[in-house]
Amino acid sequence: MRVVIVGAGLAGLTAAADAMDNGAEVVVVEARDRVGGRVHGIRLADNLIVDGGAAYLGERHTELLAKIREYGLALAATTMDGDSTFLVANRRTTTATRVPPFGAVALGELFDHLEDLVEQVRPDAPWLTPHAADLDRLTAAQWLADVIDQRDARTFFPLFIGEMMAADPAAISVLHMAFYLRSGGGIRYLNAFDGGAQQWRIDGGAQLLCEALHRRLGERVRLSHPVYAIEQDAYGALVRCGPDAGAPCEIRADRVVVALPPALAQQIQYRPALPSPRATPATGHGCAIKVHLSYPTPIWRDSGLSGWSVSTSGPLLSTVDDSPSDESAGVLTGFVTGAAAAEFTRQSPQRQRDSVLAHLRRLYPQLPRPHYTVTDWLAEKYSRGCYAALFGPGDWLRLGPTLTEPHGRIHWAGTETSLEFFGLMEGAIRSGHRVVAELNDGVEPRSASRKVLSR
Repeated sequence: MRVVIVGAGLAGLTAAADAMDNGAEVVVVEARDRVGGRVHGIRLADNLIVDGGAAYLGERHTELLAKIREYGLALAATTMDGDSTFLVANRRTTTATRVPPFGAVALGELFDHLEDLVEQVRPDAPWLTPHAADLDRLTAAQWLADVIDQRDARTFFPLFIGEMMAADPAAISVLHMAFYLRSGGGIRYLNAFDGGAQQWRIDGGAQLLCEALHRRLGERVRLSHPVYAIEQDAYGALVRCGPDAGAPCEIRADRVVVALPPALAQQIQYRPALPSPRATPATGHGCAIKVHLSYPTPIWRDSGLSGWSVSTSGPLLSTVDDSPSDESAGVLTGFVTGAAAAEFTRQSPQRQRDSVLAHLRRLYPQLPRPHYTVTDWLAEKYSRGCYAALFGPGDWLRLGPTLTEPHGRIHWAGTETSLEFFGLMEGAIRSGHRVVAELNDGVEPRSASRKVLSR
């Protein structure tokens, strides 16, 4: 069987390796000049690479951990010692806990409501959740306005949703918010470092895993090959690439796996046309921008600080210590998310730098000027945001039932097609395994056309 995988992110690479192991002839076509997709290593120095995209994992991410072991990679703990820093209404405080200085009653009420929502969602089929139509029609911002009166909770909520989902609450449905939190293991697990979904990083960067898969696949991976059309009939499929690949190319296949974010998958021309969309006008882009601030050593620790911070205004809504485990350098990763990311990406590079450094001086006035890099996922042509696509009002009822339904010879992968750990590296890997299991079922694909492809 000849299989073409469209997209060399973690899902596509996993699917390609599985298909190759099962005896298929595999070709992977990737629009970028690198593998990894939303897993991307940023080189800050000769011996220092940091995660510009997906980074964290926990013990429940069993498929990802299996891959890490398979390729002999190591884990680095994200344990944070020292005080947290908070900048709330321009007032800076430090505390030994990660809990921001908001009213405990207000936050307790907020999380009680959120937990109730999360428990309602059907993780195997969110569109079949009781009252799904109502939950999918309402935005998370509207839900907050309807059920929460406390000012502190209303201030904290967009910070929390930005950190968890890289989302503006006004852009996602309540159903999507609740499903995302449940899919990832629940609010407490997703939000936790020690024992949670952010317990470890891959030592040396998550891109090491994608590079290892690339080496295994070798010349089967074709970079700088953006796909613009997929044609199929009862006899085969034809994947058309170009023009970034130089001369346009055509690759024949028995099956095609599209492992792309929904908005990018939607842009491909399909013949026959898709019976249902991969994305709608309401489907948003993950609003995440990472800013890396590097120093010779993690010098904030000398002041008893952990590097963890939360601010109620941007651009750096949170920071975390991502220094290498040997302390050979100090790295603070700043997260610009949600509405702040949409504003930040419109600014000039100089304005971005000035606003970040001014914010950093308020957070950590004792620190010298750092080396600065920014990874703007909203500006990435072949990602359309990060961490994952954001399902807006109506999307789950419209898109959910057909997320993984093949279209003839075309199958779908990517973290957005996984109902387990949606939006995470674990979800991407599980989607790659799932789609190859589909290919191995041996069921003849249904075709809407008997037209023979041009030869």
